[in-house]
Amino acid sequence: MPEEYIVIGVANTTANVCSPEAMELLSQYRHFSGGERHYTLVKHLLPVSHNWITIKGNMPALFAQYEQVAEPLVVFASGDPLFYGMVNTIRKYAVDANVKVYPQFNSIQRLCAKAGIPYEQVCNVSVHGRSWQELDAALIRGHRQIAILTDHVRTPQAIAQRIMEYGFTQYDMLVGEDLDGVAEQLSRDTLETMAGRTFHPLNCVLLQQVSASQQPGMGIEDCRFEGLPGRPNMITKRTVRLASIAQLQLHQATVCWDIGFCTGAVAIEARRLHPHLQVVAFEKRPECEGIITRNMKQLSAPGIDIHMGDFYEQDHAALPVPDAVFIGGHGNRLDELMQIIDSYMRPGGRIVINAVLDTSREQFVHMTEKLQWHLLPAEQIQVGDHNPITVLTAIKQA
Repeated sequence: MPEEYIVIGVANTTANVCSPEAMELLSQYRHFSGGERHYTLVKHLLPVSHNWITIKGNMPALFAQYEQVAEPLVVFASGDPLFYGMVNTIRKYAVDANVKVYPQFNSIQRLCAKAGIPYEQVCNVSVHGRSWQELDAALIRGHRQIAILTDHVRTPQAIAQRIMEYGFTQYDMLVGEDLDGVAEQLSRDTLETMAGRTFHPLNCVLLQQVSASQQPGMGIEDCRFEGLPGRPNMITKRTVRLASIAQLQLHQATVCWDIGFCTGAVAIEARRLHPHLQVVAFEKRPECEGIITRNMKQLSAPGIDIHMGDFYEQDHAALPVPDAVFIGGHGNRLDELMQIIDSYMRPGGRIVINAVLDTSREQFVHMTEKLQWHLLPAEQIQVGDHNPITVLTAIKQA
């Protein structure tokens, strides 16, 4: 394994492909690596006798090849290798390596420069080889400008479609294609238009807010949720919902399980209030899958991980480990449910249940004592003519 990595950012052009400082280094080394496109751009600059290792995406296999190199290795990367780039990967697979970086401007900087847009207020996210999570969180937070690194799956077209699907229609879209290349093109248009277009595979996106946001704030009105047919009261009411979420202290959590999501009111409110949070929602009733999906779209809450079927039959070990759990239903098996939660929840995690019946409250308190969890003072809430609700909270001890 090389003890030293020299990571050089390259521009999307053979003219001034890398910095003069980096250019002077190339003759000193024999081993080089990068993508096929990078090789096309720099091959004429390398020593005649050189070894090239092509990066194809399989990082474990790539670093297995790197292990065969006993000398310093020069790695070429697009733009700035410190911006969602190769340096993070080297730090992951070669923790103790010495890394020197010679950056170029990244694609977002080039797009903003060509469009004359200051970028100090731009929120940068990447969906390149990643999930939608970063983009979803930026949209929910309501950033006025969002720059996006794309890939061949999450294209500008797919991004525009997703944004419209979840009602973030206050943006228009600027797309930079093949920046500094022979097919360079900048285009700005509505999401509707961009959703129907195709683009050069080398591209990046800038969303800019052009109209007022229509997304709900804290405390979504109950009437905005689609409910169960014929059972309009089957929803965690806004007052109770906010009290329950406050008890979960989700600003400190990373993963929240909502067990028995029904309409998705708690999961959606939690997702919108805490965009960093991974919300995993469970429900047994098949008709609820369509209801929560439609509620997520109309209330702009993308990214909730939905699991249908009996919670007790789920592969709990394969799920993200929670540090917050809301119990919306337990199928009269509360003891068993709390034992399952105790097996997987992180120490310090919180569990909240809204108890209507005395038996549920007594069961929860009994199991809290049995599992040696710390029980917080109960809160009782009554909304209108509905039955009083007791919000019970417990903390798993370290």
